[in-house]
Amino acid sequence: MLAVTERDDSTAHTVETVFRMEAPRIIAAVTRLVRDVGIAEELAQDALVAALEKWPAAGVPDNPGGWLTATAKNRAVDLVRRRENYARKLQEVGRATEFAYEEPGAPDPDDIDDDLLRLVFMSCHPVLSAEARVALTLRLLGGLTTTEIARAVLASEATVAQRIVRAKRTLATKNVAFEVPYGPDREARLGSVLEVIYLIFNEGYAATAGDDYLRPALCEDALRLARVLQSLMPKEPEVHGLAALLELQSSRAATRTTPDGAPVLLRDQRRTRWNQLLIRRGFAALGRADAVSSAAPGPYALQAAIAACHAQAHTWEETNWAQIAALYGLLSARAPSPVVELNRAVAVSMTEGPEAGLAIVDALAGEPALRDYHLLPSVRGDLLERLGRTGEARAEFARAASLTRNAREREFLLGRAGGR
Repeated sequence: MLAVTERDDSTAHTVETVFRMEAPRIIAAVTRLVRDVGIAEELAQDALVAALEKWPAAGVPDNPGGWLTATAKNRAVDLVRRRENYARKLQEVGRATEFAYEEPGAPDPDDIDDDLLRLVFMSCHPVLSAEARVALTLRLLGGLTTTEIARAVLASEATVAQRIVRAKRTLATKNVAFEVPYGPDREARLGSVLEVIYLIFNEGYAATAGDDYLRPALCEDALRLARVLQSLMPKEPEVHGLAALLELQSSRAATRTTPDGAPVLLRDQRRTRWNQLLIRRGFAALGRADAVSSAAPGPYALQAAIAACHAQAHTWEETNWAQIAALYGLLSARAPSPVVELNRAVAVSMTEGPEAGLAIVDALAGEPALRDYHLLPSVRGDLLERLGRTGEARAEFARAASLTRNAREREFLLGRAGGR
């Protein structure tokens, strides 16, 4: 990035914030023109540099996201025109290249959905390994850094970086089309698509790093994509299961932080402020998941059922923890994961007591995937606190604070470590 003077720091921060929010849309729109996600990402970065050069002097435009998108598109058109096969490319992209720069209006939400969904399916093409699909889509659609992706998928940063580079190269050399596939091809990619939408939502729901605990734009993008998938694949139960999960989780958004952005635990949230429209949509989607399949519910439907248990309880004390523990047991059998086991430990502690939950947590201590996972000591600290082992609990909260890269979460955990 370009160096900026001290007086331009505020504008530079605005540029970087807008770019982080708009990057997936910009990359999707440019990929439609150049048919290469690697080049599209580079052109999006070029637009970022242009904004850092121009906005400090000219001021932030009324529609900064549109400005960045138009700038990246213009550069894409220039690139296409410079290629020797310009005539063929011009035919390919049609009228989309026949524009000069103009002050953009607000983007069409339908176009955004369409391009983002195309980018998801392109990034989840079968020519890529499952791990590469997830890493690339989180990078392009979620706007996550390599560090954040590594945290989300419990892998090293070097491994994730290699996956992303190789994935871009493979898509380019294989000439993978920028489209939403149909029939068996769509179904073959569905598992990866659902996973990345889920992970994008999770990053928005509790940001891995940064100054903000939540990243609402990511949650909104993920929820919108899940809803689009419902209309595209109405007979797929796990599509409805994922949509149900995201609707129900989104219903709590307004209560998950204090007015100054500090995290609020589930037990302390004001449930009267939970969004009832989203809750109703969540229950409707869960009903559709059940209606379109007679088979046992999949992992997303099971997680949605857990979220539904919380939504049905008017208070923390009324929560049906026995049902939640049973659902986590089914989820652990269907999609075993140390993170699922950690969540099951919390539910078990609410039905059988904190000692029972602590036994499950302690059994996870040797899991390599959880070695630097801050929620392991955080959950352990909570269970120790409930057992009256205050000193040990505070030490666990301090350890959790040292592991998280989210500033607001670190402050919260340090507060618990200090007895606040």
